[in-house]
Amino acid sequence: MPNSFFKQYKNQIEKFIDQALEEDLGAGDHSSLSCIDAGDESRARLLVKEGGILAGVELAKEIFKRYDPKLDMQLLLKEGSKIKAGDIAFSIQGPTQSILATERLVLNTLQRMSGIATFTQELTQLIQHTSCKLLDTRKTTPNFRYPEKWAVLIGGGRNHRMGLFDAIMIKDNHVDFCGGMKQALEKTQAYLEKYGKPLEVVVECRNQEELEAALPFSFVSRILLDNYKPEDLTKAVQFIGGKKTTEASGTISKKNLIPYAESGVDFISMGSLTYGAKPIDLSLKAF
Repeated sequence: MPNSFFKQYKNQIEKFIDQALEEDLGAGDHSSLSCIDAGDESRARLLVKEGGILAGVELAKEIFKRYDPKLDMQLLLKEGSKIKAGDIAFSIQGPTQSILATERLVLNTLQRMSGIATFTQELTQLIQHTSCKLLDTRKTTPNFRYPEKWAVLIGGGRNHRMGLFDAIMIKDNHVDFCGGMKQALEKTQAYLEKYGKPLEVVVECRNQEELEAALPFSFVSRILLDNYKPEDLTKAVQFIGGKKTTEASGTISKKNLIPYAESGVDFISMGSLTYGAKPIDLSLKAF
């Protein structure tokens, strides 16, 4: 799955690369242009300075290639590898100005993605004795969603919807603005029938009343049980009885993750997979 992520979202990732390079380079890298000759060539390597899970090397490869095809990257550690201080993940050789121009973007993406993958794997291992799987959310860094969700996959998690465009998720505000769960789902059903959109439909339920109102709608594929305590979540999952896939969210952290996963719920979605991960310390050095 992680290896196919770039192919699936190639256009979006290439757009991200172009915009990120433009943000950093602007009219040009005057620091390098002032002291590095245009014909100079050099080598550098990515040094690992702390342990974790390596993520983002495939994106780094695309950044180098997209900026300057003359850059030659030799991968020494695969995506998803367990890393420790002193490891060398890859080497890069080619025009010196191009190495320096892409250095910061490559490091920013690798450090952030490796942190997310590391944190995701850590949490995944805590609940590996259950059948529950971890999902990310839309709580991502603006314009950096695709790399962050790519990193979740590398760490062993799964992607929720990519955005508002590829799934329907009826949340508390939708329900309240519509005047109730039944009204919201009746309108959703009419929308699906009118436009014939084959979209997954996830419904957030805050209590037993909303749960009972959502269950009869056959087009609902998943029930999201929001802000339930573990003991109440267990009862709700048993009440659903396998009629719908189940998901839990809200106030779930590393500290209380295990009892939630042991409730029998199919998925747990955690925004902290992306916004709560600490970047891994990496460095690109000449050699």
